Amino acid sequence: MRHRLAELRGPDVRAKALDARALAALAANPGCERRAILDGAGVDKATLAGALGSPSVFGQSQFAFVRGNAFEAKVKADGGTELLRLVHEKLDRSAEPPAAARVPDLSAAGHAGRAARTELALGEAVLAPGEWTLLDHPLLALDVAGSPAFLEPDAVVVHPDGSWTVVEIKSFPLLDGSADPAKVGAAARQAAVYVLALEEVAARLATAPGAPNASGGAPRVRHRILLVCPKDFSNLPTASAVDVRKQRAVTARQLDRLTRIENIADTLPDGTCFAPELPREQLTASVESVPASYAPECLSACELAFHCRDRSRAQDAVTTLGRPVRAELGGLTTVEDVLAAARGELGDPDDPTVAALRRAAALRAEALAGAEAFAGAEAFAGAEAFAGAEAFAGTRALAGVAGTAPAEVAPCL
Repeated sequence: MRHRLAELRGPDVRAKALDARALAALAANPGCERRAILDGAGVDKATLAGALGSPSVFGQSQFAFVRGNAFEAKVKADGGTELLRLVHEKLDRSAEPPAAARVPDLSAAGHAGRAARTELALGEAVLAPGEWTLLDHPLLALDVAGSPAFLEPDAVVVHPDGSWTVVEIKSFPLLDGSADPAKVGAAARQAAVYVLALEEVAARLATAPGAPNASGGAPRVRHRILLVCPKDFSNLPTASAVDVRKQRAVTARQLDRLTRIENIADTLPDGTCFAPELPREQLTASVESVPASYAPECLSACELAFHCRDRSRAQDAVTTLGRPVRAELGGLTTVEDVLAAARGELGDPDDPTVAALRRAAALRAEALAGAEAFAGAEAFAGAEAFAGAEAFAGTRALAGVAGTAPAEVAPCL
């Protein structure tokens, strides 16, 4: 399978490591086989998107990258004294204050070597009760759809009781003790991936013959992670404990739903390759040979989102309207089908979805007719259209496009 994935990636193309941010985005859209095979093969999707003519426009700026590295170095200075103080203050006040901590060397050759060295260091820390241990940039392995992913959290702290805490260090500020909810949510989803990987390590330590903790049960991985950020507008570190149990459960469930990489690879035509130096026509054909599951949320999480959006619009797919609308429309998979059903040209009148669409279209027509008959009826028409849309959950968006030509739908969104 590794040889097959290397062929898909291109013989001279180096694999791009699957990080926790990409893994969280993959878990958020488990039905997308295209992203699963590209990530499993280590394809650089940003480079691929540029070669397809739909370059990605998001990512971390160089300034933010440098600022983040400088802040992380400040947090971990002096053997992680400040970081351990924050862990003790926010998560483990019952333990002895960390006067000092063990900081094991995690260097090794290759990803597999570093992951093995991290696992060994965690096992050694479990055998040293009463001590604090700080693992700086450990490497964790997690099986994703049959392909190993290597993940690198900012830090993992082993408490004196042997439990483990994931530490996420971010450069966005905590203002008066709170931060941007969207950024905190993204950090929580990313940390949940690390928690899952640590739980696999803990399980191996508890069951492997000769493992350091074989007789004492699995070490406890804490589900409250430490989020360290700058305080207000300064560069002083502060922290908040974030409960990631919900994110961990959702991510675990979504990862279990992912189609295994080998199953997707077996369905690809011979000669499929995603090497960016290939002619655009051949590269496009290779990408289109893998089914995608586009949704508007992909625009903030996947480098190929613009390419997939263009294809989805070209196919007149209702997925461009969002997952909630798609879920409510049942077997109506294209905008043309939706409009035809609203006009009474398609579908079973007894179908609740079809009936709701026709009701929305009728109320819209009634509102537009009233607007022509009465001066200043814009407010009235809007109220009537809204009232009609209330007849069926989600038809507010549909009422706006009912009766509109399909070619006009995408720009309106």
